[in-house]
Amino acid sequence: MRAARITGPGGPEALEIAEVPDPEPGQGELLVEVAAAGVNFIDTYQRSGAYPLDLPATLGLEGAGEVVAVGPGVAHRTVGDRVAWTGQLGSYAEKVLVPEDRAVVVPGDLELDVAAALMLQGMTAHYLSYSTKPLGEGDTILVYAPAGGVGQLLVQLADRRGARVLAATSTDAKALRAQELGADEVIRYRDVDVAEAVADLTDGRGVDVVYDSVGADTFATSLRCLRPRGLMVLYGQSSGPVPPIDLQELNRAGSVYVTRPSLAHYSADPDELEWRATTMLEFVAHGQLDVAIHDRYPLADAARAHRDLESGATTGKLLLLP
Repeated sequence: MRAARITGPGGPEALEIAEVPDPEPGQGELLVEVAAAGVNFIDTYQRSGAYPLDLPATLGLEGAGEVVAVGPGVAHRTVGDRVAWTGQLGSYAEKVLVPEDRAVVVPGDLELDVAAALMLQGMTAHYLSYSTKPLGEGDTILVYAPAGGVGQLLVQLADRRGARVLAATSTDAKALRAQELGADEVIRYRDVDVAEAVADLTDGRGVDVVYDSVGADTFATSLRCLRPRGLMVLYGQSSGPVPPIDLQELNRAGSVYVTRPSLAHYSADPDELEWRATTMLEFVAHGQLDVAIHDRYPLADAARAHRDLESGATTGKLLLLP
């Protein structure tokens, strides 16, 4: 089978298409023919060496497809099942092994590429709005990158749960998209001081939560946007990692809280994973959430997909179609 692999860290050119043996399912594993694999920023961190992997490695942590074989001990999935997953390295390939307890059944009326587009980013948006801070009426939040893959879903979920959503973005098109999805106010971060704009929009109070996926370029400003005892949720670093800070800065910002969550810790329990994934898949299957797919690429164009993602010019999900 074909797979997009790296033999050493580097830029997008480090991704190479290789012929590798078909994997054999072991205890509790499914062999899945991949219909679509999601492309995410964490893949670029692994490719660059920022998040080291044992090499050589096939990239890709999420996807959807059809089960073509099962290993011993599999009890609840069978050949022919349509499943989706996240957290399983090796998804940039024609086939991948997925543990049974990490594979979620895709509703019959949902396309597999849409399911693949939803897993990592959809469950991230779910844990951010349901668990890291269970949002509700009376909450005011600031979301960076509201036109990105997680951002679009997070804005919709926050709006569904009754929160007031302030969205910080850069272009007219992205601002319009954020408003279409439910953002109450849009802040053009290149044109204004974001913290001052937030103060104006909240009568000087600040927001209850900042959801920041940008990192180095926005972290200090994000702290200034919080109300006293507010919550800073740093869940990405598209501009680079945040430098070490003096914890006294949290006191000066108003005794604020900072968390650096990851999906792995919010889906480690199979029941929790099933809840998050099934909720999101059902929302989309019933037309209650919009999933934007920016582009679909053949597996051979995995390097181009990485370049496009890192350019910052995409809105919505990028998919590889093996």
